[in-house]
Amino acid sequence: MHNGSLVVGVDAGGTSTRVAVYSLRGTRVGYGRAGGGNPSAHGLTAAATEVGTALKAALDGLDPSLVAASVAGVAGNNPAFGQELKRVWAAHGVPARPRMINDVPVAYAAGTPEPSGTVLLAGTGAAAARVTGHELDSIADGLGWLLADEGSGFWIGRAAAKAVVRALDRAGDSDRPVEGTLVESVVGHFLGDERGPTPRREAERIVRLAQADRMTLAPLSALVSQAAAEGDPMATEIVGRAARHLTESVARVYQGGPIVLAGSVLTSEGPVRQAVTEILRERWAATVTTARDGAGAASWLAALPLLSTRESTDLHQAFTEP
Repeated sequence: MHNGSLVVGVDAGGTSTRVAVYSLRGTRVGYGRAGGGNPSAHGLTAAATEVGTALKAALDGLDPSLVAASVAGVAGNNPAFGQELKRVWAAHGVPARPRMINDVPVAYAAGTPEPSGTVLLAGTGAAAARVTGHELDSIADGLGWLLADEGSGFWIGRAAAKAVVRALDRAGDSDRPVEGTLVESVVGHFLGDERGPTPRREAERIVRLAQADRMTLAPLSALVSQAAAEGDPMATEIVGRAARHLTESVARVYQGGPIVLAGSVLTSEGPVRQAVTEILRERWAATVTTARDGAGAASWLAALPLLSTRESTDLHQAFTEP
């Protein structure tokens, strides 16, 4: 073990970027946050700038020449972005250029030190993936919000909006309000106190707002969870469908080993996580764990070549502690 060396891990997401610096003893010595570092969402230059901002913060007060290895987990596979990151590392005096990998193995490593298993991600998007030897092996879904990502936060939010709009439409021009916890929450999300004059008119306004900005849909996922926890039938039905979609994706890639739950929909306590966990344990009797810190997991992956197998296993929790 090179005790004086440091490792850097990057978790570059669509909304935020986190960079962690660890010693090879599993001690976190630096951490930085910045805006979205996904080049597919923000472009090469803007994404690299955000990663650089987080890297600078993480290295504050440290000697960058001590960095022996770096791993950057980034969605997709864009070699041009890897070149951008090399320039960023050079600009900050880091000699060990980053190894850019898909963010899926990073999410998996955030939940287990086992080299092979399955990760189920459900945040704004959704995918299930088989990881073999810490490398992405196969993937199911993850094809984007428009036609796929079934069971994701966006899918759940859109399902809620569709169900509520349908209920309002059926009520037509009635002067009687459409009742239900989820209906009230979704209408309030879009319209606030500006209701009416009829359910049909409310439906029309919600549709216009959702079409103008699709980003209004994903936040409805939290409203579905809240309503389902209170026993709302509409929300409960959506939760059940989401759980079935997610576990069907797992069935396409699962070949044994632990199953790691990742993404905000599955790492947060709530009815979707509960339903998914129950199905996974009943169907495969699998060990189900929860992903922790992604930047720490990327740091752990960077450290693997510098650690023995026993050291890497023993230090996994220290690296991935939130």
